[in-house]
Amino acid sequence: MLNELDQLSKNIGRLIAISGQHQNRLRELESQVAHARAEHETLHAEVEALRSERDALRAERDALSSKIDDAQVRLNAILEKLPHSRTDESQLDLLTPVAHTPAEGNAQ
Repeated sequence: MLNELDQLSKNIGRLIAISGQHQNRLRELESQVAHARAEHETLHAEVEALRSERDALRAERDALSSKIDDAQVRLNAILEKLPHSRTDESQLDLLTPVAHTPAEGNAQ
């Protein structure tokens, strides 16, 4: 009977030790979950901020694109009002490079 009580006492001691280990592990896991939740909330807030920034940039891009389209329409209207000639030598002269003479290059 003393052996049985001794064995029972040892088993109870092991159960108490195992229970303590489980409680410690449970606290560690709860801490990890709390940390993961906090990190999730932080990342979620960052994602929302990035989405807002993306939407603002998208709106700015669309506004600029609209301004470019309007400017293109106005430019085309101005170009259509300009007189057209069959051979416009003065415009062709603007396209040819100006040749420098050796005297111009030496005059400093």
